[in-house]
Amino acid sequence: MTIAHGIRTLGVLGAGQMGTGIALVSALRAKVPVLLYDRSSEQVTKGLSLMDKLLAKDVAKGRITSEEAKEARDKVSVVGPEAGIKGMRDVDMIVEAVSESLPLKQSIFASFAAELRPDAILATNTSSISITKIAASALPSGVSAASEEGKKSAGRVVGLHFFNPVPVMKLVELISALQTSQDTLDRARAFAIACGKEVTISKDVPGFVSNALLMPFINEAIMCLEKGTATRDDIDTTLKLGMNHPMGPLQLADFIGLDTCLAIQQTLYEGTRDSKYRPSVLLERMVDAQWYGRKNGKGFYEYKN
Repeated sequence: MTIAHGIRTLGVLGAGQMGTGIALVSALRAKVPVLLYDRSSEQVTKGLSLMDKLLAKDVAKGRITSEEAKEARDKVSVVGPEAGIKGMRDVDMIVEAVSESLPLKQSIFASFAAELRPDAILATNTSSISITKIAASALPSGVSAASEEGKKSAGRVVGLHFFNPVPVMKLVELISALQTSQDTLDRARAFAIACGKEVTISKDVPGFVSNALLMPFINEAIMCLEKGTATRDDIDTTLKLGMNHPMGPLQLADFIGLDTCLAIQQTLYEGTRDSKYRPSVLLERMVDAQWYGRKNGKGFYEYKN
């Protein structure tokens, strides 16, 4: 049987919440074998534990059978630190899900270009960074970006922005770099649909559609708190009860991660040079204090992890 996306094996780099979630929906919904790699063995252990809990929860709620859960879990294999990226040499597509740092992603995509099959799709789960900049780093050593080989290599790069928590959130934002080929876009879109997601398309602008709208909203809420316009609880309650939001902007910032919010806001500000995107000083100071939100127990709220 021909599969529209043609992905027979998927690689996922990064075993945090996003990477683990992407690996899970790929195995469970798209029914594709997944190779999961993270340089931190501790993070891999945490990621697999989270995956097991999510599958057990779905079984307990009757969403899937225990056989389906086992089948999905068995499709996920871990690539050891000794093999690294080379251990994913034969994947048809790889999704990078690491922190929002352009230099880090550029280094990773240069490694992809050097170590993976020359026809593998190279997807990034970035939520704000230019796909074009990332694609420009996916060139074999010594190859010109303007050459046919260079255009073909960079043309494999695409933005595939899943949302957290991946098994629950129904959207994937698809972003084309200037270099991305139509075949890469079509196959990436087909794969996201196979994972059970609705797909929207954004141009390659800072923050894309999602975070160009969301992050200024969150940043403005933080500035309201910083200026003393209202208390934390009153800001969040106003949005929950007045606008029917499922959670307030400060709680949402904690859920996303304050370090991630700051990184995205900085990308917006640096990418546009528009003062309306300047990050809140309070947000910067909280990240300086290593108060990252729910992920480490302290943000605008406190959490028992």
